[in-house]
Amino acid sequence: MPHKYSLLSFFFVISFSWCTAQSKQDKPIIKQIDELITARLGRIAPGCVIQITRKGQVFYHKAFGMANLELQVPASPDMVFRIGSITKQFTAVAILQLMEQQKLALTDPVQRFIPDFPDKGHTLTIEHLLTQTSGIPDYLNLEFNLPNPFRIDIPAKQIVDSIKIQALGFVPGSKFEYSNSNYFLLGYIIERISGMSYPDYLKEHLLDPIGLTHTYYDAPATLIPNRASGYEKADTSYRNADFISMAAFYSSGALLSTTADLLAWNNALYNGSVLSKTTLAKAQQPYRLADGTFSEYGYGWFIRKIEGSPSIEHGGSIFGFRAQEIYLPNEQLYITGLFNCRQGNTDEQQLCYDLVRLMLGKPLLKEYPVPADLLARYAGTYKNDQYKQSMTIQLAGDGRLYCTLSNGTGTNMYMLAQSETTFLLPEVKRIHTTLQFVMENGKCTKVVWGQENSGAFIRVE
Repeated sequence: MPHKYSLLSFFFVISFSWCTAQSKQDKPIIKQIDELITARLGRIAPGCVIQITRKGQVFYHKAFGMANLELQVPASPDMVFRIGSITKQFTAVAILQLMEQQKLALTDPVQRFIPDFPDKGHTLTIEHLLTQTSGIPDYLNLEFNLPNPFRIDIPAKQIVDSIKIQALGFVPGSKFEYSNSNYFLLGYIIERISGMSYPDYLKEHLLDPIGLTHTYYDAPATLIPNRASGYEKADTSYRNADFISMAAFYSSGALLSTTADLLAWNNALYNGSVLSKTTLAKAQQPYRLADGTFSEYGYGWFIRKIEGSPSIEHGGSIFGFRAQEIYLPNEQLYITGLFNCRQGNTDEQQLCYDLVRLMLGKPLLKEYPVPADLLARYAGTYKNDQYKQSMTIQLAGDGRLYCTLSNGTGTNMYMLAQSETTFLLPEVKRIHTTLQFVMENGKCTKVVWGQENSGAFIRVE
């Protein structure tokens, strides 16, 4: 049985800290940040490292909680964490380097590099993979007919062969749908072009030139100094994360790093060390879909807004860990958070967004207390026939509601109550998004979605 730890064990913080480039006026903000992280960490992970950089100077760098529960090792700022899907921007940059070397074009069909990949009746390009608009289903959801497939070192070619037989979910370029298959294929293409393994290519062309000495392609058996232990959580109990083979995650999520290395990576992007500024600007623009609308994804980054400020960001979620990075170019504000637990919500993302709000001098979103019995009545499945989408709302063990959309644009999004019937989706940052529950004869019959387009989702379960 997993051992239960008192929530107090999370809050004997702060094991180590570095705070530089501060003024007397900064002290209240630092105090607010300390209090915010201390109050929220128990919902998220045993430990974390947070780094905030403002206008090129490290403003805040602290570790909270525990890096290893069994040995009672406190977290420290130099701890190494899995970063999950933040790996995708490294993969994207490697592809863009090859483009700048004229070894590929973004308009090239996938078949140029994987000749036996079927065209499925449509032109499927490198850019479709980069922008998550290919229509290829996520291989992590496929049935491999193997017990515990994530524990096996499955060759990349075998996974590619499993991906290539899947039917497209939509016409490439017509829709955004996040799929790890896209970035798995890009890693395989990097190998085909360079003649090097994906880890070796990253090390030689990205990690070593920038000096990322604490960023690694994860190998569970390798001794890595300052590696944090990863956990999974059920209610208030923790257990060690299951063993996984990084061959299953590869170029879509297999890297480890530190907050300091991620800062060095971000700096290298913007000082032109790895890509031309023109190429980077293109990578960090939202992609125009076939109907003329824009997704909120570029080449390996989400392009959003927080409190009206453009943000360039990505999160990561992988066995035992979650990660979040956010860059606001106008304010030159860069925030990274690394957490050693993976669970079914996005509290770490909301924490990092609230850190942005504190740094911008904006108020934090307040939560209205809704009775537990009423929250339970809201849980269910809702469907909108016009948009051909469904919405699942679940009441989690923490007593809060979470929303998942069937089109893949939002998973386990925390719903922040503003009244007994109105909730915000804080994770949808591009535009203001509300959910309004409609009660009839004591039963919840529908949810009205409020965004650029409003629509009613009718309860079906």
